[in-house]
Order: sequence, then C-alpha cells, then structure tokens
Amino acid sequence: MDVILLERVEKLGAIGDVVKVKDGFARNFLLPRKKALRANEANKKVFEANRERIVADNAARRTDAEAEAKTLEGVSVTLIRQSSNTGQLYGSVAVRDLVEALVADGHKVDKSQVVLDRPIKAIGLYDVKVALHPEVVTIVKVNVARSPEEAEMQSQGVDVMASMFERDDAGFTEDYDPNAEPGEIARDEASEEVQG
Repeated sequence: MDVILLERVEKLGAIGDVVKVKDGFARNFLLPRKKALRANEANKKVFEANRERIVADNAARRTDAEAEAKTLEGVSVTLIRQSSNTGQLYGSVAVRDLVEALVADGHKVDKSQVVLDRPIKAIGLYDVKVALHPEVVTIVKVNVARSPEEAEMQSQGVDVMASMFERDDAGFTEDYDPNAEPGEIARDEASEEVQG
C-alpha cells in the first residue's frame, strides 16, 4: 500500500514522502496513529493544501520535544529490585516502570516514547532511548540494583556481581579432619584437653 507520511517515521521517510509499506503496517499502525494518509489523488490534494500547516505543527512539536530533551540530558534513574544471587531479577523492568520513575522525577514522558528493545532482567547499568519526537531522541541511564548502596557502587563503575564472587583471601577457613565420621561436629581440640 502506498501512503503519504504526515511525520518523519524512522527507517521510512520524512514528511510528505510517498512510500510503499505492507498493508498491515499501514492499517494497524500508520493510519490509526495519524502518521500517514493513503496515497490516492484526493489525499494528495488535501496534503498539498495543508502542507505548510503540517510542517509548522511538526516544527512546534519538535521545539517542545527539544526543550524536554534538555531536561532529560544526563538523567539517571535508579530502580531497586529483588534478584537472585547471580543477579537475575525476580520479574523484569519494563517500560511502565521506567515511565513511572521518570514521571516521579518530574519529567513529561509517555509510555510510547520509551524505546526498550527487550525487558531488563538482570541488575546493572543500562542506556535506554527516549524518543520524545521522531526527530528528537535522548538517552537515559537506568541503574537496576538490589539496594541503594549497591546502586551507588554501580554508578561509580564497580561491577557488583564480579566483586561479589571475588575470593575472600583474609576470610575464615575451616579445618578438614579426614578421620571424622559423616555428620560428626568438629570439636575444638584445646577445649578437649582442658576437660580431659
């Protein structure tokens, strides 16, 4: 199906471009969201008559999005979640969680603007794209941790999972008695001498 784009669509084209797309993409996405018109003679005339207004509206929305992008520049969101010892989350961090955190920080972000390729399922630092406008995209840092202390360590560049599994050289080591029976509790030899 041929459509006329009413706004810039990533990997398709800019305003006014006539592009060929699959019927389902046009019917289910572009047309209902007012991103395109069917490319027939009547719609071409309507688009040409309203081209200046459409371009001006797009420019105004882009200006608003650029102002909001400046407030989102360098923003970091910390999400505290429960996870296993290996760092795998019980559940996942989805777009809704990120939007709630950004709105709580006072940013105007919509669910459709957060671009998350797949849900976040492990603790760590992530870069998430926020597309405020088809032509304005900014990056938000997402810090997923088990505790505020762990989040602080991650933000300083410490790999929490690697440091958790490092060997403890100065720690306690248990003596192994090869003659002990299975299930027998190791006794302190010094206390046996005092009693005996």
